[in-house]
Amino acid sequence: MKPAADSDIEALSSPPFWLPILAGLPIGLCLIVMALPVLGHGHATAYRTLYLLAFLMWIVPLTALQRGLWRRRTPLWAMALVLLATTYLMSLANNALGAALAVIAGWQPASEFEWTGLFSGLDGCWLALIAFCAIHAVVAYYAQLKQEQHRRLHMTALVRDAELRALRYQLRPHFLFNTLNAISALVAENRNREASDMIVRLGDFLRATLDGSQGHEVALADELALTETYLEIEKARLGERLRLKWQLGPDLLSARVPCLLLQPLVENAIHHGIARRTAAGELAIRIVREGDRLCLRLSNDTEPASPADAAPRASAIGLRNIRERLQKLYPGEHGFEAGPRPDGGFEVRVSLPFREASSLQDASA
Repeated sequence: MKPAADSDIEALSSPPFWLPILAGLPIGLCLIVMALPVLGHGHATAYRTLYLLAFLMWIVPLTALQRGLWRRRTPLWAMALVLLATTYLMSLANNALGAALAVIAGWQPASEFEWTGLFSGLDGCWLALIAFCAIHAVVAYYAQLKQEQHRRLHMTALVRDAELRALRYQLRPHFLFNTLNAISALVAENRNREASDMIVRLGDFLRATLDGSQGHEVALADELALTETYLEIEKARLGERLRLKWQLGPDLLSARVPCLLLQPLVENAIHHGIARRTAAGELAIRIVREGDRLCLRLSNDTEPASPADAAPRASAIGLRNIRERLQKLYPGEHGFEAGPRPDGGFEVRVSLPFREASSLQDASA
């Protein structure tokens, strides 16, 4: 019994059995058209009908033979020789059938039959069978080309999916360490209820982060809920030092956005900006629709720093991760800018094609 992988390769390498036969039927139609001028002259109608039926009969085993040679990876020159010899023998068999029909019908006495006559007048039938083999080869090559293109696209999609998942699952260790340290501090201060709530929030966040069942895009409502869960953890850790300002446009909750788009941006803003401040800092999140674009802007306060210090923040892991994911999900259709504000803060701007959940599902169906 052949392995499943080998069977899949064979299925991909050969077209369906009926396809070359169907493609060869126009040759049969050509045989009929070529026979029209001689129909009604003597026994021409009977002979032409016999040859047409013989052609239709021969293309079935000829298809099986050619498929077998194809699957065995027979060299083209060897395949051509085998098919030429086979079609020649089939043409001889056609002449033999014609001679038998003449004898059985009484159109020619058996005593007048000559074996040398079988080798004459082979051109019409032989060329028709050769033409069918050529059509079969074209169909087979075309089918293989389409299957190869399909395999390449499938492999490209798998690689792209793996890269996106690898980017998605990059959790920054310092967030986990800081959260666990905050939980430990709450326990040490006998603030067990707050510590328990923080553990629950951390569990909810990790569960949503590591769940890949929703694919690479989710509704904005789900992304906001995940971001809120993360912010609850950070607010429990930073307290009054973290001030939030939301601005959400109308009718945007069903908009599709990359999963884990906001959370890494928020985490980057808190870790590189607000958490380093001794005073309270503001994180402003603005999400609006502008025409056919969904625009997100995250702005946060930072400690006063020179322009040279802003470059490392702009190339932080979280921002680089988001930039790579957007490039893979929306090549040439997205915008991403990150840099310092004139007042000393930091700002990230993201622009995406606006798509709602229903339209995306219809497109993928």
